[in-house]
Amino acid sequence: MKWNEKYRNLTVETISLLFVMLFVYAATSKLWDFQQFKVQLGQSPILTAYAGWLAWLVPLTEYLLVILLLQRSRRLSALYAAFGLMVMFTTYIILVLNFSDYIPCSCGGVLENLGWTEHIVFNLFFIALALIGIILLEARPTLKPSVS
Repeated sequence: MKWNEKYRNLTVETISLLFVMLFVYAATSKLWDFQQFKVQLGQSPILTAYAGWLAWLVPLTEYLLVILLLQRSRRLSALYAAFGLMVMFTTYIILVLNFSDYIPCSCGGVLENLGWTEHIVFNLFFIALALIGIILLEARPTLKPSVS
């Protein structure tokens, strides 16, 4: 295994583990105080109508992504999904900040204590990590069939 391949694999492993830690923490903190999470979703000007099922869907999706991120064979798909989820979370924050008078935070745990600017920067950092992981996995050398 070449140095570049080792470095690529280590980087993808690290990115994956950072997402695993983020999603386990986020999902667990949402379920730990489930009623508050559900109420905060219900107070959202955008998500009110969907709060009941989103309260379950979001943490379950985060746990599913954890499982997929831990499997090398599914890691690329999981990073695409993590990228999409983080883009959706960030878009939601930006929409609420720009078009709503009341801005509930339904993040849970210490993420709840971040200001909105810090929260967007935090999300953008993870979006960038997902993109790096995707690029590194997409750039893997493919095995060419041998010609007999």
